[in-house]
Amino acid sequence: MSLPHAILTALLEKPSSGLELTRRFDRSIGYFWSSTHQQIYRELGKLEQAGRIRALPAAVPARGQKKEYEVLPAGREELAAWVALPEDPRPVRDPLLLRMRAAAVVGADGMGAELRRHLTLHERQLAEYREIEKRNFTPAPTADEDRLRYLVLRGGIDLETFWIGWLTRAIADLDG
Repeated sequence: MSLPHAILTALLEKPSSGLELTRRFDRSIGYFWSSTHQQIYRELGKLEQAGRIRALPAAVPARGQKKEYEVLPAGREELAAWVALPEDPRPVRDPLLLRMRAAAVVGADGMGAELRRHLTLHERQLAEYREIEKRNFTPAPTADEDRLRYLVLRGGIDLETFWIGWLTRAIADLDG
């Protein structure tokens, strides 16, 4: 996945300014594809230059007014082509797993506390996802686009559930 595709997706959902995109990334897309404000603005410029998006004309021109962007047909075509491409799963690259492997060699001092800290973070994230589920997907969605969005959320819920279970077992094994 790439940032341009994440931006095209967000803009097709709703034309937005760079600041609005940043806020939306913080609230939704950022759960699985994070980006900084600067990266988003840099990518907006590239997408505009490539003819995939355009700034909407302002109703009343004003100096310093924020630009709101929309996706052009070339941007929609690019996103549709990308969606149709096959992509293999990526290997897991998690620093905690590497640190645990290193702890097996140099000693596990502090590893239990770190695992408990991670467990707390994953429990918080799961609670946040459950709140989003309750707020936005009760009752269960019926429209295709909403079902697809819900499946993304369910993926996040399932991943957090996995991590909580795995961390709980790892802590019990270390404390064993």
